[in-house]
Amino acid sequence: MRYLSTRGHAERKRFCEILLEGLAPDGGLYLPERYPQVDAAALQRLRAVFNEGKPGGYAALAFEILSLYIDDIPAADLRALCERTYTEAVFGNPAIVPLKQLEDGFYLEALSNGPTLAFKDMAMQLLGQLFEYELGRRGESLNILGATSGDTGSAAEHAMKGKRGVRVFMLSPHGRMSPFQQAQMFSLTDPNIHNIAIEGVFDDCQDIVKAVSNDLDFKRRHKIGTVNSINWARLLAQVVYYFAGYFQATSGAPTLPAARGSQPPQGADSPGGGPAANHNAERVSFTVPSGNFGNVCAGHVARQMGLPIHRLVVATNENDVLDEFFRTGVYRVRGSADTHETSSPSMDISKASNFERFVFDLVGRDPARCKALFADALSREGRFDLSGDAVFADASAHYGFQSGRSTHADRLATIREVDRRHAVVIDTHTADGVKVAREHLEPGVPMVVLETALPIKFAETIVEALGHEPERPAAYVGIESLPKRVTVMPADVDRVKAYIAERTAAA
Repeated sequence: MRYLSTRGHAERKRFCEILLEGLAPDGGLYLPERYPQVDAAALQRLRAVFNEGKPGGYAALAFEILSLYIDDIPAADLRALCERTYTEAVFGNPAIVPLKQLEDGFYLEALSNGPTLAFKDMAMQLLGQLFEYELGRRGESLNILGATSGDTGSAAEHAMKGKRGVRVFMLSPHGRMSPFQQAQMFSLTDPNIHNIAIEGVFDDCQDIVKAVSNDLDFKRRHKIGTVNSINWARLLAQVVYYFAGYFQATSGAPTLPAARGSQPPQGADSPGGGPAANHNAERVSFTVPSGNFGNVCAGHVARQMGLPIHRLVVATNENDVLDEFFRTGVYRVRGSADTHETSSPSMDISKASNFERFVFDLVGRDPARCKALFADALSREGRFDLSGDAVFADASAHYGFQSGRSTHADRLATIREVDRRHAVVIDTHTADGVKVAREHLEPGVPMVVLETALPIKFAETIVEALGHEPERPAAYVGIESLPKRVTVMPADVDRVKAYIAERTAAA
């Protein structure tokens, strides 16, 4: 399997090369040259491998999916990495991502049972294993530079702490994460973990990471890698839980006719892939709380592989750049002053860095067109407009995307309603998902909402909604009062570079 850049760089690379690299040399994002196709027979085999979520089933499923994309790690080693990552001891449940049924045909997929209580653990725990393995194989070290709006940072740091050959430099928006999220990161004292609070919003942090990654000399000299969702390995790991969620929400029996709105396949040999030969299988829709588009982009990849996903519903908060695109065809990023501070802060993002991967597929995998949109129009005008282009209709009609928006009042109402009706407390981001999912229910098509975090991470809003704090895992009692280790600095690329250079020289 070879990987290409969305912006047309001539070089094709293998998985372990892009694992440690992040952005492509031309500033594009890596994608496989083609999406491996999973036909009806392969889907049934993967269902058997998952084994209804019995112990070891998720790890075995992860190995099977990852093997389709990774051919430069020996199979026995890759299987062992998956088995070390996806254990009941780490994720608290043998199924790893069990479904919680709220009502008939309406589910939450529990992705928040990992060490930092957020869905980012699902990929980050594997990434930690992959990094340590590959760096050990090469006898090298890596300085990871990342940006977080809340959950990525703690998941990355908890996955990488103590790992040989790895240092983490994590940027976060100063004062814009919940106290619990800050404590999860800033209370770590491991010498390979460095927290930098940037005076700005998440998009400022993300811009700095991209600027450093685009400085190829600095990147090579200081061995800079990334764990943000621009890292293909992380997104690939997230593809697995769409398959696991699908298997738990369906029986495996074929259905005729195909679900209304499904499209004919592009064909197994098409680079774009598609639902392929599974158009008569049971279909499931997924609703995904979305800010940076990485989580739902993994669903797009799964659908392109042939997983029978009917709809991929993007749920945003007040920072609705993605909802605006799927409604209008206009992708319009916002500046710091226009990025709202909300009660679902991990989605306070107005520049979705993973969106380029989907648009690359949407425009027929035309790298010149993709570069013109993201490197030229977006940097020059802060927007691009596909509303008058025939491909925009394909976002919904062919690729299954729909969207919706949620507000603070919606979050409070949804948290109260789910607690009252189902005795389940959900976090603010999952509430955005539930609210939008209810607007897109279709008869006969199960809807799975991806749960993004446990509610204790956003206790202040839970108290506002329900009048009491959510349950707190014993390991996190008093975490906010622990000493904090963090450096505050302005949104300045050169300052961040100097900090990294100083710390790596001293190591």
